[in-house]
Amino acid sequence: MTLPLTVSDEVRALAPGFTHVVVEAHGLVNGPSTEGSSQLLDDAARRLAVRLAGRAPHEDPHMAAWRAVYTAFGSKPSRTRNSAEALARRALADGGLPRINVLVDLYNAISVARLIPVGGEDLDRVRGGMRLVRATGDEDFVTVSGGEEAVEHPDAGEVVWCDEEGVTCRRWNWRQGPRTRLTEESVSAIFLLEGLAPMPVADIEAAGAELAELLEKFSPGARISVRAPR
Repeated sequence: MTLPLTVSDEVRALAPGFTHVVVEAHGLVNGPSTEGSSQLLDDAARRLAVRLAGRAPHEDPHMAAWRAVYTAFGSKPSRTRNSAEALARRALADGGLPRINVLVDLYNAISVARLIPVGGEDLDRVRGGMRLVRATGDEDFVTVSGGEEAVEHPDAGEVVWCDEEGVTCRRWNWRQGPRTRLTEESVSAIFLLEGLAPMPVADIEAAGAELAELLEKFSPGARISVRAPR
């Protein structure tokens, strides 16, 4: 199975330097965070500190580019940060990075170490193909509020990932919905690594290759493919 992914012309016009690499995996073994996945998160925080060399995450050129794009579609990047910047801030704080489950730990580690937004979706929960579009404002985004399921709607013009059932991630890569999240029972997944100029495409490719290697290490025998940047 190869999940179709499309990026709308409107999003391409908004962010002409956008590139994404897709890692698709089947036969994965997930479960609670392990000592190994926890170590990867600690190593990622150390790699991040070296990369930033005393700067704040938002001062990195790649994060600055994401802030500019968020502003362009009407979001306030200091309030709704892209996923990589939000994780980087946590990695540098006293509490460190959260431990979620093995698969989430792996892609969070890549995101933090390389300052690239990375998302993971459970392929068995995705309905049809996935599309990156500018929202009309009528789409459903099913989330949880106060312990209860709630339906939100994106702002008109907001960039969202969606499938045939609704929005899977709001404000491009800010908040993922619970429907397609990777759980401890997930066995098939698609991982999206997203980059903007000035980050070289080769850096996005290298991040995808590193994630594929980690998936193979933690899920021996899994069927993993990496698609060329688009």
